[in-house]
Amino acid sequence: MLRPVKIALGSVASAAFLAGIGAASAALAAAPAGEKKGGMPQLDFANPLTTSQVVWLAIIFVVLYLLLSRWALPQVGAVLEMRASRIQADLQAAHAAKASADAAVSELTAATRDAQAAAQAEINTAVTAANAAAAAQAATLNARLEKQLAEAEQRIAAARASAMGALRNVATDTASAVVTRLVGTAPAAGAVEQAVDAALAARRG
Repeated sequence: MLRPVKIALGSVASAAFLAGIGAASAALAAAPAGEKKGGMPQLDFANPLTTSQVVWLAIIFVVLYLLLSRWALPQVGAVLEMRASRIQADLQAAHAAKASADAAVSELTAATRDAQAAAQAEINTAVTAANAAAAAQAATLNARLEKQLAEAEQRIAAARASAMGALRNVATDTASAVVTRLVGTAPAAGAVEQAVDAALAARRG
C-alpha cells in the first residue's frame, strides 16, 4: 500500500523536473526568433543575465528533485510503514484476547453442563435403585410397607445430598480453575465456596 504512494510522489517530482528542463529548452530554442522579431527582453537569451536565470532554474529543479527523492519521500514512507505495522500489531493483540476470552467462556459452559449431567445421573441412579428395592420388599412384606417406604425416602435423600455435595465440589473446582485462567491468580477458597453455596441455594429455592 505504501509503495504506490512513493512511486506517485517520485513521479510528481520527476514530472516537475522534466517540465522545468523542457521549458528552459523551449525558451533557448525560441531565442533566435525572438531576437529577429524584437520580442520580450525576458526571452533575450543573448543577454547573460537571462542565461544565468535559466541555468539557476535548472539547478533549483535538480536540487528539489534530489531532496524529494533522497530525503523527504523516504521519511514519509518510513512513518507510514511504522504506523501500519503498529496498527496491525494492535489488531492482532485484540483478536488474540477475544479468542482467549471466548475459549474460557466455552470451557466454563461445558464444565457446568457436564457437572449438571453427572449429578442428575447419580440422582436418577439412586432413585431407581431405591424404587426397585421398595417395590421388591413391598411384594413380600406388605405389612412393613410404610417402614420400607420411609427407608427408601431416607436413602433417596442421602443420595440426593451426596449428589449435591459432589456437584458442589465439582462446581467449586471448575469455578476456581476458570477464575485462575482468566485472572492469572488463584481466588480465595472461601470466596469461591460461598459463591457456589449461594448459587446452589438459589437453585434449590
